[in-house]
Amino acid sequence: MAEGVEPHSQGSESGKAGYIVGDIEVTDLDTYSQYAAGVPGTVAAFGGKYLVRGVSGKVLEGGWTPKRLVVLEFESIQRAKEWYNSPEYADLKKIRQSASNGNLIFADGA
Repeated sequence: MAEGVEPHSQGSESGKAGYIVGDIEVTDLDTYSQYAAGVPGTVAAFGGKYLVRGVSGKVLEGGWTPKRLVVLEFESIQRAKEWYNSPEYADLKKIRQSASNGNLIFADGA
């Protein structure tokens, strides 16, 4: 392991924020607009907030070509998972999945 890099355990300790990080390629803008209009209220209802939304980042290294970056912050990884798996988000998630391709991850705060 690299010096100064500690192994990271799954799950978060009390007091650590939890994140959802996504790189989304919108394939159907009209349908995706329905998702974009509805999702902020569900994020807020779970205490989440957008840190990054709709920005195409400049690649500093490597061959990654991000399309639409999204970073959501929640009070904990558990709360992020509760939002993602919630009934409030379920129908919107289906809309997003039908109107885009992408990658999403849960990430623990440092």
